Amino acid sequence: MTGAIGQKLPNRWVVLLLLLGIAIFNHADRFLLAGLVDPIKHEFDVSDSFMGLLMGPAFAVFYSSLAIPIAIYADRANRVRIIVAGCVIWSLFTILSGYAASPTQLALARVGVGVGEAAFQAPAYSLIAAYFAPEQRGKAFAVIALSTYFGQMLGYGAGPAIAEVQDWRFAFKLFGLIGLGIIALAWLIIREPARGQAATVRAAFLPLVARTFRLASYRGMMFGMGLGVLSGIAFGFWGPTLFSRSFDMTMAEAGSAFGGAFVIPGMLGAIMFGIIADKVARRGYGSMLILSAIALAAATAAVIGASWASSLGVALAWAVPAGLFGGGWAVGIYAGLQYILPDNLRATGTAIAMLAVNLLGYVIGPWLAGALSDQFGEGALGLQQALSVVLPIGFVGTLLLWRAAKSLEADRDTLQAQEK
Repeated sequence: MTGAIGQKLPNRWVVLLLLLGIAIFNHADRFLLAGLVDPIKHEFDVSDSFMGLLMGPAFAVFYSSLAIPIAIYADRANRVRIIVAGCVIWSLFTILSGYAASPTQLALARVGVGVGEAAFQAPAYSLIAAYFAPEQRGKAFAVIALSTYFGQMLGYGAGPAIAEVQDWRFAFKLFGLIGLGIIALAWLIIREPARGQAATVRAAFLPLVARTFRLASYRGMMFGMGLGVLSGIAFGFWGPTLFSRSFDMTMAEAGSAFGGAFVIPGMLGAIMFGIIADKVARRGYGSMLILSAIALAAATAAVIGASWASSLGVALAWAVPAGLFGGGWAVGIYAGLQYILPDNLRATGTAIAMLAVNLLGYVIGPWLAGALSDQFGEGALGLQQALSVVLPIGFVGTLLLWRAAKSLEADRDTLQAQEK
């Protein structure tokens, strides 16, 4: 396997580990804000609704919308350079978050983080698909899925712990500096693989949207994942705050308990899902989507149980099935998207799907939970009631994924035939 100008490519697993490192701080930058909700609220005297806006729309609107033009460019340009440029931007704005002197300045810094992170997801998944054969992609995407949980450990656990020793601002500055160090290493090692002639052909954007939206499996994966992420992110962003309010814990204690309880089972679940998914995929990628649907349903039920736990011990017990089933359910969807999309459409097609996923999950999820918490009352009970409205939406996502599995193979044949 050679690079774009004939140079030998690095080992694919080394590339994957470097992308994992970038992805970890991609997620850590997001979860850090969730882990520091109460200290930031106290300093700036803002509401749960405002913090929901910071965690959701302030970041995700730009993150989601800019991902489309970046992905279009990535389908014909050097994906490594795009990822590096984006990481530099989001790391710098993470540092600037630590210098915010007002809620408005913090919101603008979060916008900048979203702009930078828009350059990672679709180009990175396309790059992974270029480095790994279809029968290995389940494991590869499962490794990348670990980034969510490592990011949670850093954002929920390390961030508040740093804030207790220094302050919440120092945590943002430190995370941004580490991100710059990791991307420097990736820039020195990762190379862009050579592409076939078909991959240099640019697909018109609106016709591509129309073509993909006509595919039932594509719509099902996009909206099924979007609703699943909406449910999961609402709990992921507000869970530490719920633990703090329900069990009389500091945010550092709550973040550590929440992160530790859900992260380890989540990582095990992601690894197990990747191994099982590659085996299941031999019977067809539709079987992998069914596996994703089952895992999402089980994870949704478990986080509902955790949100209404009567004690910390019961909540931590619910964390085990929540992590095991929730750790890798999205892996089947990432693999399914790369399976049906031709190489010259992968980044753009993935970004179109992720636009809906991110708008539903990262824009609506955190904001809706925060807004409902304001309506029900900002204490523990109000937040529990808010999550009880938002979390069951994951079951709707399960049904959409199940239906998508039925037409996946036929839709792939249709899309591939159109490229010939």
